Amino acid sequence: MEGQLIDTYNRVHNYLRISLTDNCNFRCFYCMPEEDYDFAPASKLMQADEIYKIAKLFVEQGVNKIRLTGGEPLVRKDAAKIIQLLAQLPVNLTITTNGSRIHEFMDLLKENRIRSLNISLDTLDRDKFLLMTRRDQFQRVYDNIHLLLREGFHVKVNMVVMKGMNEAEILDFIEWTKLDPVHVRFIEFMPFSGNRWTSNKVVTWQEMLELAGAKYDILPLAAEPNDTAKKYQVPGHKGTFAVISTMSNNFCGTCNRIRLTADGKMKNCLFSASETDLLQPLRMGEDILPLIQQTIRAKHKELGGQFTTDFENIEATSIHNRSMITIGG
Repeated sequence: MEGQLIDTYNRVHNYLRISLTDNCNFRCFYCMPEEDYDFAPASKLMQADEIYKIAKLFVEQGVNKIRLTGGEPLVRKDAAKIIQLLAQLPVNLTITTNGSRIHEFMDLLKENRIRSLNISLDTLDRDKFLLMTRRDQFQRVYDNIHLLLREGFHVKVNMVVMKGMNEAEILDFIEWTKLDPVHVRFIEFMPFSGNRWTSNKVVTWQEMLELAGAKYDILPLAAEPNDTAKKYQVPGHKGTFAVISTMSNNFCGTCNRIRLTADGKMKNCLFSASETDLLQPLRMGEDILPLIQQTIRAKHKELGGQFTTDFENIEATSIHNRSMITIGG
């Protein structure tokens, strides 16, 4: 169908995730393991006008939602300019951020019609936050989440659950939804290059529900098209919680997502081994639409064609992919 990006499994792709940078002001071990990580030089990154040109082309092919990711997107010096450019497009524009700089961008977010943000927060314990991120920024992030809530933003809090690290806090996060309209999303720990993933660190969707159900009555909520999260609510709570069950119960059958890395590579799946360079052809004046269409058609049925949901038998070192921070989530 003209004007739409459809793969061989008849999945329509209308959601583009753009990584603005592989840089971050945190050092979460499951995302960016090494302190002396080599960031991509600025010349290798898409520039603001290039991001706009590529995004506009995707919008012309039916994309109606764009999410800005990183690294940490708001550490990029021209993040404000990029947000202003993309806000001109007829899309739902959202951001995933670690929340540390939200207070500096409040006016910009309002002026550019951004009303929903995802905040990464894996613990409610300040000492554990320091251990996990290697930065003493818990209070800043927590305060900024409440600032967003007070200003009427729709806030999703992403918590990567890791056995032996933070699974005991699942109940604390659900309790948070009692008085605040926050939407907590528990994410199963996923394997990426260098993040020391092992199957015994995965807390599954079923295990999370068992933990939650031991204390709370849980009401399943209706799913929306292309949902990645299974949603729930404790009756009487202002907020909700959900589980993103990539490892134990994937949602690939309705996937509508495309990823663009900060250095201009298109990935048709979070776990795809292959990627397509759009930036260099764009800089050479070439038509990149055929490259986009070809990459969508090459998409595997599930999980990048690299593994199955029999995650206990995954050999993580055999998976060919980037580290999480260079993909952009």
